[in-house]
Amino acid sequence: MSSDSISYPAPLAARVRNRSRLAERVRLRRAELLPLLVLAGVLNLWGLSINGWANTYYSAAVRSMAMSWHNFLFASLDQSGLMTVDKPPLSLWVQALSARIFGFHPLSLLVPQALMGVVAVGLVYDLVRRRFGRPAGFIAGLVLASTPVVVAVSRHNNPDELLVLCCVAALWFAVRAFETGRTRWLVLCGVAVGLGFETKMGVALMVVPGIAAAWMWSRWDGPRKGLLALRQLLAGGAAMVVVGLAWPLLVTLTPAADRPWISGTSDNSIWSLIFGYNGLGRVAGQSGGPGGGGAGGGGTMFGGATGPFRLLQAGLGDQAGWLLCFAIVSGLALIALTRLRRRDQRTGWLIAVGGAFLTTAIVFSFAKGIFHPYYVSLLAPFAALLIGAGVGQMLPAPLGVADSLRSARVVAPLAIGAGAVTELVVLGTLGGQLSWAKPLVIGLGVGAMILLTLQLSTRVRAAILAVALAALLAAPAMWAAETLGHATSGTFPTGGPASASFAGGPGGGGGPGSSFPGRGAFGGSSGSRATGGFAPPPGLSASGAGFAPGGGSGGFTPGGGGLAGGGGGFAGGGGVFGGDSASLTAAIAYVKAHGGGTIGVSSQSTAASAILSSDANVAGLGGFSGRESSISAAWLAAEVRSGHLRWVLADSGAGVRLPGDTRTGSQSAINDVETACRAVTVTTSSGTSVKLYDCRGRATAILSAAHNN
Repeated sequence: MSSDSISYPAPLAARVRNRSRLAERVRLRRAELLPLLVLAGVLNLWGLSINGWANTYYSAAVRSMAMSWHNFLFASLDQSGLMTVDKPPLSLWVQALSARIFGFHPLSLLVPQALMGVVAVGLVYDLVRRRFGRPAGFIAGLVLASTPVVVAVSRHNNPDELLVLCCVAALWFAVRAFETGRTRWLVLCGVAVGLGFETKMGVALMVVPGIAAAWMWSRWDGPRKGLLALRQLLAGGAAMVVVGLAWPLLVTLTPAADRPWISGTSDNSIWSLIFGYNGLGRVAGQSGGPGGGGAGGGGTMFGGATGPFRLLQAGLGDQAGWLLCFAIVSGLALIALTRLRRRDQRTGWLIAVGGAFLTTAIVFSFAKGIFHPYYVSLLAPFAALLIGAGVGQMLPAPLGVADSLRSARVVAPLAIGAGAVTELVVLGTLGGQLSWAKPLVIGLGVGAMILLTLQLSTRVRAAILAVALAALLAAPAMWAAETLGHATSGTFPTGGPASASFAGGPGGGGGPGSSFPGRGAFGGSSGSRATGGFAPPPGLSASGAGFAPGGGSGGFTPGGGGLAGGGGGFAGGGGVFGGDSASLTAAIAYVKAHGGGTIGVSSQSTAASAILSSDANVAGLGGFSGRESSISAAWLAAEVRSGHLRWVLADSGAGVRLPGDTRTGSQSAINDVETACRAVTVTTSSGTSVKLYDCRGRATAILSAAHNN
């Protein structure tokens, strides 16, 4: 029986009618949102298990964190709690809790990431819809959902998707603050930025300058109201500081003996990680790290040469650069149309979003430190927001918010033309792939530019604009969809087909034919330093299903302008970032037969593979590749004395040295171990010998060796 056929008392009947009308309005207003979210969900979740453990570095950390509250709290890579990962823990906390609930399985790590991507698309849609109309919101969400690098990071366990979500959420809260003037929305904005900081440190602050400038500009109306606006902004800033620095302060206040070494540092300080390795080092260049140019003469590590056109180069342009000029023209058009008037509601929105876009684009274009292609995933939502806003300015009411048909006739051709030029530049870097897109972009783009200058009805204008946008989005959407056809496992997730993986690698060379294979995926478990009553979650046993190491060996091909290798790629397969897996396998077997204990190796990548593959208690002492962390002999001796570390494997070097990298990691402390500890010769399955050092009872000798050396 329907509600219409039921007889209600008059007051209740009025409530029922009002609720029914409200529900109908909501359904109509959000009719386009559901298919948008479904599309994002399909792109992010379809065949997700193909990615296995994705980045084994983080998967191993999640495994260790899911077994011990101590390791969970400090984001320890190894079960003994010796070394942290080189990032803050928030994204790993999410994955570890998921593993705790659903069992340690690749999908329990990857599905939360994929869902974060769907939520980010929904927030981008709503951010644009609020100011520029439903069609504009739909286009903004569609652009983000179909950006290749966004699809790649949404299907991966790197922290970047949570970073994107936190930054988009910060903008969403900021826009609500602009609408209402309420402090609580600014506080929530600060909380979102703080959570972004706990996800990937300083890069989350990219949104702050634009939001702060937008708030003060839009709320300023004389000194009195300006002072009130400043107090509100400071409240948001205080929330950001409290949330963002909560974990770093916890680490700082915890005695070094009671927590892991901070990976990526030489002084065991979280502040060095924040301001150095993950901070200014990424912008100004890592001290002694890779990035000075490689065989191809191509500038910084994996990101190509710096400069104003960097984001359109091979390896970056095909990830998020397809419509950058469309976004730029849209932003400039908004500046011209609003004239940045304080009473224009679009002004605060533009300064906040445009500020985030401009800050991120400039920093990414000129960053001299280690810069991986998937970093541009943070730029993607800001570009999508500006593109959606531009579409809103191309359509008169009720479909858009164009001030006049005249302005729409100017904005539309300029933005579409700029987008077409950018896309043709990106297509030119793909070595002939997507060749069908060039005539499509040129033909439909030019035709739409001409037609949109004419005085047409709203419906005809909307139809022409839809065709032009379809032409512009066809290539990036196809590139994004091809991400689903192969595994985006390994350290560097890349959107597009398998042949596009890690285009433009070291030296800035390469193209669609160059590749950087991911490390093999593994499964397994190990013990922990401090369980704290935290039992291993379901599926976290050593007998659980796992993955065998990939075959082949990775390595640096001299003069090749890139890194090449087989399926093993990185650690555990004789790869770039780790030692010989056969040596480590033999050492693990020996240790199990001789009293157990933690084995120290140089590279955390090597340790991660062993943690996942063989139930090994292995700790990487030199950072991710073996060159980022420089532990002291005093710290190492203290860990030996406490029983947290017993063995050190000598044949676990940091792999091939990349161009410009002069760092030595923890080699000095390992040399002291070789001098002070008892050497044991272990024979591998292939018959070769490797040195394993037993350091039990040798803490004083290690300190003496360090003093003499």
